[in-house]
Amino acid sequence: MAAFAPKAGCPMCGIVASAQHMTPNSPRSPVFPPGSTQAEVLWRDDNFTAYREKANPVSSKGHIIIAFNLHVPSIYTLSSSDLPLLVNVRNLATRLLASLLPASTPISPSTAPPPATLQDPNNQFRIGFITPPFKDNKIPVSDHLHAHAYIGPADLLGWWRGVAYGPLAWYAIDDLIAEIRESVTNNRVKSGYENRVRAPIDLVPSAGAREGRPDGVETTVPSIANVDSHIEDGEPRISTPSSSSSENPAFLSPQSQIPHLRV
Repeated sequence: MAAFAPKAGCPMCGIVASAQHMTPNSPRSPVFPPGSTQAEVLWRDDNFTAYREKANPVSSKGHIIIAFNLHVPSIYTLSSSDLPLLVNVRNLATRLLASLLPASTPISPSTAPPPATLQDPNNQFRIGFITPPFKDNKIPVSDHLHAHAYIGPADLLGWWRGVAYGPLAWYAIDDLIAEIRESVTNNRVKSGYENRVRAPIDLVPSAGAREGRPDGVETTVPSIANVDSHIEDGEPRISTPSSSSSENPAFLSPQSQIPHLRV
């Protein structure tokens, strides 16, 4: 999309560009010499580039950054149609973090167990966004949307960075997904609800992604997802408004709209 084109001088746009030569949709196990400043890319697909934060991690167990390939300025740019993307971020982050855990049987991102919700107190994975005007001063990128995923505890965080990862600025991805769903559906899934563990709606990546009027007319805002991409966990392709109405699920044809009822 032209509106989210790469921005000159943006460090994350540079990382995304440098990873474009890699084969997409597969995990990485790169080896870098000591002192290398090259980003250790763990995953790349049409929508995201995930890399390990080596210079200033917040956890000694693992800190991963998942950058949107498009230069999206903030989470407030996203709409309900981007819910599958957010679920993809959560699932991808969980699989990549699971691959960093020591285990008797190695776990790869493609075989890691399904994600546990962050409301589970036993879950040691923390996945979310730092909201403006706050930022991680060790990763000075404020206008290219990226998620942080790390394995708790954040033993390398420090006091000042702790503000960015604390309740004032941290937006857990599960809470963001739940709040968007609450705004567009009648499924009252409360964000942060302590008893909301593996709610059924959380198991449907596209739940709440479509909006419409009672007469069946679709009003969903087009997603920022890449037109040719497939959601990493097997979800259907997401189309952009460049497709015709007959090919684009976001714009229903008259034949597929809900018919008017006569009483």
